[in-house]
Amino acid sequence: MVFSSLTFLQCFLPLCLLCYFLVPSRWRNGILFLFSLLFYAWGEPVYVLLMLFSTALDFTCGQMVERHRGQRGAKIALLVSVCTNLGLLCLFKYSDFLIATVNSVFGTALPQLGLPLPIGISFYTFQTMSYTIDVYRGEAKAQKNIITFGAYVTLFPQLIAGPIVRYQTVAEELEQRTCTPDLFAEGVRRFACGIGKKVLLANNIGLLWEAASAVSSPTVLAAWLGVIAYGFQIYFDFSGYSDMAIGLGRMLGFRFLENFNYPFLADSITDFWRRWHISMGTWFRDYVYIPLGGNRGGLLRQLRNIAIVWLLTGFWHGASWNFVLWGVYFGLLLLLEKLFLLRWLQRLPAILRHLYALLLVTVSWNLFAFTDLAKGFAWFRAMFSGPLYDSGSLYLLLTYGLLLVICALAATPLGRRCCQKLNAKLGQRALTLVDCGGLLCVLVTSMAYLISGSYNPFLYFRF
Repeated sequence: MVFSSLTFLQCFLPLCLLCYFLVPSRWRNGILFLFSLLFYAWGEPVYVLLMLFSTALDFTCGQMVERHRGQRGAKIALLVSVCTNLGLLCLFKYSDFLIATVNSVFGTALPQLGLPLPIGISFYTFQTMSYTIDVYRGEAKAQKNIITFGAYVTLFPQLIAGPIVRYQTVAEELEQRTCTPDLFAEGVRRFACGIGKKVLLANNIGLLWEAASAVSSPTVLAAWLGVIAYGFQIYFDFSGYSDMAIGLGRMLGFRFLENFNYPFLADSITDFWRRWHISMGTWFRDYVYIPLGGNRGGLLRQLRNIAIVWLLTGFWHGASWNFVLWGVYFGLLLLLEKLFLLRWLQRLPAILRHLYALLLVTVSWNLFAFTDLAKGFAWFRAMFSGPLYDSGSLYLLLTYGLLLVICALAATPLGRRCCQKLNAKLGQRALTLVDCGGLLCVLVTSMAYLISGSYNPFLYFRF
């Protein structure tokens, strides 16, 4: 089940909210736990058992860490948690990739396991690991109620696509939270913005990518239109889903941290990764980069740590060589910026720095979109060589040109600034009426698209 489905919008969410607010506050974690399991079981009935196992394991390990703090038992419990979580992730996500690699290198014929990938395993594995690590570090207290801990692990707003919510950021809200009418209204507004991004922008610009990528020999124009469309699709798909998750969290009394901050306004690759998928970046920083030594120990060690983080970041996104190369690509760019590029960029006008970042990010989507490396490199060549355009690519430009402009504007804070100006001129009450009218239009239009059965993929299912 995904947020942009009629089943979720018309059945699951209303019923969940009704039950959640009808019961006493002390039962709400239990209701949340049950509905989150139902949400996951809708698409993964068998793998609910895997999630329950992870919940029980990390709850027990957290208790053992707290009980034996400062002793050998705490370290053993931490190792059991980390190794088991990583072992399950590797088994389900990477086993066939590793077997295929061994067969390719050594000429063997080892059979692949063919295990279906549990939805969201990359996200909830990182969450449960961070809990045990934070308890071990003394940054969080072990949760004593397994239902409350289960509600954290299975929390449906961010279960299958993030943002990655660390336990310490919601520990107090798990114990006691108040959902005020203002917070609930803010959540509805954020959810409406998110579903508009997903259904109206990501899905429709995704049609341009589908049309362009179906061309066997794209012109330069078609190749650029396609890869730009894919970049917008994945941004509005993922950031829209994050907005919906943050909005749902606020409806339930949680305040999740932001996951995107207008990444296409970045003026360097370093700046881009401070703005894109923030929860993943901070996770790798706090649990991989800093434990490896971070920027301590000299420049060479820092560069080594950056390289390790980005190799793992690429591999985290998928069990395929294109994701590994994608991670290496950004790792090399970040290393070069750390060594000298950032200093050079500061001498350039802001517009040139911005174009530099946009160009390199746009090129990176070739590696991200194509698991077949040969197709990815062929698309890259088409972007810079061959016929400039043909009738087909001109048709795509005329058909989707306006939508591309709308996506470009929607990827900036223009809407927020317009609201601020309206607030200054009309006052908060008038702005609220305009805001409500606009959000209602977005919701109604999005529902109309969903009812019509329009193109509605969810790109992050494969992660």
